[in-house]
Amino acid sequence: MSSVAVLTQESFNEHRSGLLPEQVKSAVAGHSGAEDEDSLPTYKDAFPPLPEKPLPEGVQETGNAWTTKIKPLKSSVITQVFHVPLEERKYKDMNQFGEGDQAKVCLDIMHKTGAHLELSMAKDQGLSIMVSGKHDAVMKARKEIVSRLQTQASATVAIPKEHHRFVIGKSGEKLQELELKTATKIQIPRPEDPSNLIKISGTKEGLEKAKHEILLISAEQDKRAVERMNIEKVYHPFITGAYNKLVGEWMQETGARINVPPPSVNKTEIVITGEKEQVALAMAKIKKIYEEKANSYTVSSVSAPSWLHRFIIGKKGQNLAKITQQMPKVHIEFTEGEDKITLEGPTKDVQIVQGQIEAVVTDLVSRMDYTEISVDPKFHRHLIGKGGANINRIKEQHKVSVRIPPDNEKSNLIRIEGDPQGVQEAKKELLELASRMENERTKDMIIEQRFHRAIIGQKGEKIKEVRDKFPEVIINFPDPTQKSDIVQLRGPRTEVEKCTKFMQKMVAEMVENSFSVSVPIFKQFHKNIIGKGGANIKKIREETNTKIDLPAENSNSEMIVITGKKANCEAAKNRVLAIQKELANITEVEVSIPSKLHNSLIGSKGRFVRSIMEECGGVHIHFPTEGSGIDAVIIRGPAEEVEKAKKQLLYLAEEKQIKSHTVELRAKPEYHKFLIGKGGGNIRKVRDNTGARILFPTADDKDQELITVIGTEEAVAEAQKELEALIKSLDNVVEDFMIVDPKHHRFFVARRGQVLRDIADEYGGVLVSFPRTGSQSDKVTLKGAKDCLEAAKKRMLEMIEDLDAQVIMECVIPQKFHRSIMGPKGSRIQQITKDHNVQIKFPDRDEQQASSADAPVQENGEANGEVKEPADPLVPKKCDVIVLSGRKERCEAAVEALKALVPLTIAVEVPFELHRYIIGQKGSGIRKMMDEFEVNIQVPAHELQSDIISVTGLASHLDRAKEGLLERVKELQAEQEDRALRSFKLTITVDPKYHPKIIGRKGAIITQIRNEHEVNIQFPEKNDENQDQITITGYEQNAVAARDAIQAIVHELEEMISEDITLDSRVHARIIGARGKGIRKIMDEFKVDVRFPQSGAADPNLVTVTGRPERVDEAIDHLLNLEEEYMGDMVENEAKMAYMKPSGSTASSMEEPRGPSKGFVVREAPWAIVMSFMHNSNNAPDMSSSEEFPSFGAPVTNARSSPWGPKRF
Repeated sequence: MSSVAVLTQESFNEHRSGLLPEQVKSAVAGHSGAEDEDSLPTYKDAFPPLPEKPLPEGVQETGNAWTTKIKPLKSSVITQVFHVPLEERKYKDMNQFGEGDQAKVCLDIMHKTGAHLELSMAKDQGLSIMVSGKHDAVMKARKEIVSRLQTQASATVAIPKEHHRFVIGKSGEKLQELELKTATKIQIPRPEDPSNLIKISGTKEGLEKAKHEILLISAEQDKRAVERMNIEKVYHPFITGAYNKLVGEWMQETGARINVPPPSVNKTEIVITGEKEQVALAMAKIKKIYEEKANSYTVSSVSAPSWLHRFIIGKKGQNLAKITQQMPKVHIEFTEGEDKITLEGPTKDVQIVQGQIEAVVTDLVSRMDYTEISVDPKFHRHLIGKGGANINRIKEQHKVSVRIPPDNEKSNLIRIEGDPQGVQEAKKELLELASRMENERTKDMIIEQRFHRAIIGQKGEKIKEVRDKFPEVIINFPDPTQKSDIVQLRGPRTEVEKCTKFMQKMVAEMVENSFSVSVPIFKQFHKNIIGKGGANIKKIREETNTKIDLPAENSNSEMIVITGKKANCEAAKNRVLAIQKELANITEVEVSIPSKLHNSLIGSKGRFVRSIMEECGGVHIHFPTEGSGIDAVIIRGPAEEVEKAKKQLLYLAEEKQIKSHTVELRAKPEYHKFLIGKGGGNIRKVRDNTGARILFPTADDKDQELITVIGTEEAVAEAQKELEALIKSLDNVVEDFMIVDPKHHRFFVARRGQVLRDIADEYGGVLVSFPRTGSQSDKVTLKGAKDCLEAAKKRMLEMIEDLDAQVIMECVIPQKFHRSIMGPKGSRIQQITKDHNVQIKFPDRDEQQASSADAPVQENGEANGEVKEPADPLVPKKCDVIVLSGRKERCEAAVEALKALVPLTIAVEVPFELHRYIIGQKGSGIRKMMDEFEVNIQVPAHELQSDIISVTGLASHLDRAKEGLLERVKELQAEQEDRALRSFKLTITVDPKYHPKIIGRKGAIITQIRNEHEVNIQFPEKNDENQDQITITGYEQNAVAARDAIQAIVHELEEMISEDITLDSRVHARIIGARGKGIRKIMDEFKVDVRFPQSGAADPNLVTVTGRPERVDEAIDHLLNLEEEYMGDMVENEAKMAYMKPSGSTASSMEEPRGPSKGFVVREAPWAIVMSFMHNSNNAPDMSSSEEFPSFGAPVTNARSSPWGPKRF
């Protein structure tokens, strides 16, 4: 690795500041021009070497790292054996070895410690335990074994109180180690306890070991001594030596520990600990050094402003290091906040260092200055800028150092240090910034948090645009977790106001675009609104510029939510409703009900109105917004159901006005379906008998047991009585059985008992138990409420009857239509199964057809030596047969339904030349028709030239598709006729010189004619023979009108004249103006065209003016007047310039060119030593020499030592 040292003027000045006074003088003299070689600094002074860490004595640097011997790895798993004598065993039951409490304890120890234990019984009935595992785990296991499997004893040992801490050790480590080692528990009294007794508990053997170890520690401490010496702080560096080298040597030599307080700690006490003889020897050495230095030691100080201290020290202590390396015995101390530097050391050395530092201080004072400014701390971070951008720019621009106090200091003083001029300029700029910030305004905008993300935009793109538009304004959004609507703007008052208005406009647009409306659409029509591949809904979204959200397929909601501008939402709503109206017989009725009754009719969480909607075939009932005062209620749905819902609403409203009474009943949720009955039969019977309305909870209600009865008091009481009787009978649980043929059992228990679960849901939770598979029993047990049980039994008998009457029927439909019959995700086939209560099974796909292309070639009609008989055309293929099972009449109806789903094909005659228009660009036209009519349209290939288009689809869709296709043909034929009329062509002859004028600037005139007359105007190409012909294409009358307009322009141009005038070329630029603004104004004012000569023209003063004669004359007069005016200004300026002389500084600098820089020259450089016999000291080194610049890893031929230091390869 190599390093390069770059010496700048500043670093050279710093270097000079670290030299002796004599060296400084000679350096100055050398700089002024004297070439005295002795005055040059040496290489070592200029580039002092880094201190090298010496290798310990006796250690040699190895030449090859691979030759070092690798230490053998030791296993981390150890094994130890412990013996517990019979008399010390806790568990002595001889008959249960390996069992009982002892075994449990061992298992617990293994789990706790992770060690492996093996127990064995000795002849003397003692217990041998082998423990294997990691060292720590074995030690912990041993401790556990001793405490839990061995009887415990206790003892005490007395040692001096001051020795207790040595037994405990650092952070209790010694004590823990001792406990593990001896497998005992050691309790040491607390420091405040006067007792010196240490309690030990454990096994007999462990007690003796622990006692012995503690007494050893105490005995060792008795031999040690501690001495304290008070020596003044200034002498501490002499005792420690450089890098604590001296004190380290003493500690090695004497074996005592010497603790000298660090310089940062204001203590004079030096502590020596160790053996008594060792401590005495160390004290003698310290006293000797102290006495020597006390007699030849001086303390002095240099006055230096505290703000200059860091400049004296230099970056990373470089400047100070130069002085301390020359005078290592002198200690230099800087005290923060004091205007002095303290020097301590030998008298002579202190005087030299004092002179050097005083010279440095004088130099710094002459060229450095500082100032402090007061700025409110709240503006500090804005002065610093993002990532320190502002403050770094000021530092670099003015070459100063700026200290802004951190937030925790709460200080308003900012300190600026550096060049006096730079300090003043930086101060001025910072004060201006602070003043500008004080004049700033902070404004809080209330913007709903839901709009924050939209304002910020994806990856902050939108807010970046706002910030770029208002760069002086800082915009702060609250944290999303705070749920705050306050957005803070800060900046100059006017900019903040502009930004506020701009953002308010953005928010207003968002509010306008966030209008939302919910449209109830019957669930079965959602797929039609979406369209094939989402075509319909995509079209509505694009054309109305709205967001349309449909509920999930598995959701019970019928609401389609439209979001956007109010007008757009209404348009999208009408489009969606129109699709529904077109698809079904949907009517809309308006009923007038007093608004005060609306809430009671809607009911809690919409329960009442929801029950009416469900009862009346899912009609939609829309009440006006609460508080609007509107009485109109809208009912939408099939005509019959709407009429039914209208009657119920009016009846309820009338009832509410007369008298309304409500009662609440409770019943288990599983009874609700039975109370309602199949198709609502049971509950309708109660309502018809009593006249009360009964509401059951929905899936979203919290209380699933609550049933509400509404009506007159008498009707409610009667309905309550009937319902309570029904609920009571349901609570009466009975058990019964029925006979079911085992062949039908599988039907009921298949699909994890789905049929039985459906029966339980429908009939009040009746439990049906079938015998186990293979038992051949036909007895089925039913348990539940009596009425529910009877109903369930009846239903099961109906199912069995259906199974007995079940037939299997086949429906032959070619396999190619099966996918179409099934529909998307099998929806069509599921609907037929549900409607007709039958099972439908489709055949497996015929793989023979698919693989026929890959079959081997047969020779002489034979395959593998066998002759294959041809298939009977009358026998249907297996792959075409669909199997249905169920009642005969239902299967027949299902077969008809399946056949109705088989797609048919019809032929529609469409002229061949229109085919490409029907297909549309990239097939868009034909795809649109296929999606709209749900059919497949096949257009014949171009080479067939056929007029027949095939349309394939369901019979119900084909007629509509044919009508749509023929309608499209009529539109295309009408377009063809119109295209023929629009292709009328007219040619006029116009002189090519007028073409640019007819076209106009950037095509403005010709574009206006084209748009006005709706024609296409074509000018001749450059290489065209007829350069004077212009072609006009369009409707005949429009082409004639466009021709007249062009001829009028030509007539006007023919009346124009061109005149040449002479204008001094020096005034051309002023007449033309910036970006041609001046000449355009003249041309627009006088309605003329002015042409100036191009660069390099024969006559640079010749200007051409073109236009009507009277306009040309006026324009020429104006141009000549301008020339006269501008020429007068030029003459006046030239006269002034004659009396002005050129700048003196420029002239002198031109006359006295600077000589080449000699660079920085040093003495005794490495290259100078090597090549001294060839070069003088001022020459540069030889770059090609391998001795001066040896390559890495390559040996140098010269064996002598290199000035670059020892080689390290």
